[in-house]
Amino acid sequence: MKRLRRLIMTVAAGCAASMAHAEQVIEVPGFADFLAVDGDSVWATNAGRVERWSRQGRLAAVAMSKPCGAMALSDGALWVADCQENALIKIDTKTARKTATIPTGIANPKGELNVVAGAGSIWVASDQKGVVSRVDPAKNAVTATIPVNPGTHYLAFGFGSVWAVSSESRSIQRIDPATDSVVKTTALGKEPGFLAAGEGGVWVQEQGDGTVVRIDPETGDAAGRVKVGAVLKWGDIDTGGGLVWLRTTEDQTFVVIDPKSMAVRARVGKAEGSGALRFTDSGIWTSAHDVHTLTWWPDPAKLAK
Repeated sequence: MKRLRRLIMTVAAGCAASMAHAEQVIEVPGFADFLAVDGDSVWATNAGRVERWSRQGRLAAVAMSKPCGAMALSDGALWVADCQENALIKIDTKTARKTATIPTGIANPKGELNVVAGAGSIWVASDQKGVVSRVDPAKNAVTATIPVNPGTHYLAFGFGSVWAVSSESRSIQRIDPATDSVVKTTALGKEPGFLAAGEGGVWVQEQGDGTVVRIDPETGDAAGRVKVGAVLKWGDIDTGGGLVWLRTTEDQTFVVIDPKSMAVRARVGKAEGSGALRFTDSGIWTSAHDVHTLTWWPDPAKLAK
């Protein structure tokens, strides 16, 4: 009998541990898509608004015409592209109020783009013909426009540079903030898309090839590829905790890539259609707009095993 009780207690403890590390799914009406982590909460673009969510529920909502693309947080402000107003919107994160509208132009009105922060500025791809605009967050004004390849939509900031991807030109360009000019251009595979800078490289989706390519941040050259699936349409990518985190549309929710071995370490969750992903030290946030959810995945180290 004692042995049976010990067995029951062991099984119960195992179940409790499993539940403690299970993902938390939050229902979000509308079309929750791109994410930006703000402390223990996350901002999400949605239909006609951006919203701030915690694991306990919605904290705030800010009406917008058509929020689009990945957002940036910098010095107490959330920066969001508005594809209808063709502008960059600044939102005070404490009051959840719009404080500025900067008429930058938006390169991709369909909404697949990034706003990024770095070198004391906010950066956005602002013209389909090939322009990245630099915005002074104190003056709320464009201070430079950098010519880039046509169809440049996707940006990341890291290793002291802005990295700009053109799907149309199948290239990644390195922009030096000191000169506001492109200093390196590297060819990429089919339909390159979202990218992230960190964990020893700049990591770019090659959506048409089903691969993620690592760009060496020193040379700007391609330095290896990881095959993930047949294709990598849409989705998202982030870095953190010594790993690369790739939101996928097919086969699983996201993939964990080891940047040292250049191999897929884990495939997590079920396919939920397109959405976004952001890493934090304590967990991963993902969105799935087709099923109207945000999901919190605790303990990144265990997720990667």
